[in-house]
Amino acid sequence: MAKSQDSFNKQEKEKKRLKKKQEKQQRREERNANSQGGGLENMMAYVDEDGNITDTPPDPAKKKDISAESIEIGIPKKEEVEVDAVRKGRVDFFNTSKGFGFIRELETQEKFFVHVSALTEEIAENDTVTFEVERGLKGMNAINVKKA
Repeated sequence: MAKSQDSFNKQEKEKKRLKKKQEKQQRREERNANSQGGGLENMMAYVDEDGNITDTPPDPAKKKDISAESIEIGIPKKEEVEVDAVRKGRVDFFNTSKGFGFIRELETQEKFFVHVSALTEEIAENDTVTFEVERGLKGMNAINVKKA
């Protein structure tokens, strides 16, 4: 009986696969034989005292001792800066019918939202006021607003 065509195709595919594998191994060996690598010593790079990358090792006489405690890893802790609780500003916009407006701080020119419920006395546009700040749902809000 004759062999089926299926098994012949399988044999051909296996031969091609083995041939490719041998050719790949041969190319790899040729690359390794012709490479300029020279091993680990030629691949080493050093950083000199100025921060430049060189191929010569650093001079041990120029070595500096650094204590591990002086190295800061990550972001340094933020120093507490005391901010006055009471700020001064000018009313940029105030809608009396809707009961809200904006105050621009005099020092930083930052705008803060103000609602009529945070007022201690009535204000109008261009009034100079003193106020405190608290975090609201959508940002910083002015509270305890008084005319200055």
